[in-house]
Amino acid sequence: MMPVMNPPVTSSRKREIATQYISELDKHILQLKEGRAERALEIRDFAQLMHMHPVHLSNTIKEVTGQSTCQLYESRLLNISKELLLNTNWPIAQIARQLTYDPSNFTKFFKAYSGTTPKKFREDNRQ
Repeated sequence: MMPVMNPPVTSSRKREIATQYISELDKHILQLKEGRAERALEIRDFAQLMHMHPVHLSNTIKEVTGQSTCQLYESRLLNISKELLLNTNWPIAQIARQLTYDPSNFTKFFKAYSGTTPKKFREDNRQ
């Protein structure tokens, strides 16, 4: 008979760190969407903002959410990308630059995470 393993208990401080990270991430994504960010922030930028080591932040986020900081960032960025593709008439290159991407890298990012190109996504989902 195998012993029953309980999942690890996440401390309230770790949940607080995750909540703060997600809040800061959402603010940054909004700044990107609105064109108020000069560059995309990296994990070290968020860690500095939160006064902690990047490895500690990354490990805590993974433990609490089950996703890496990159997965959370990329999923939010993909959602904003889709929103801009569907709700604006901006050229794809302009959307890429708005989100601080080089246009060719934006297309690679978008296709890798959505399975289609930004152009095809826009064509298939616009009414």
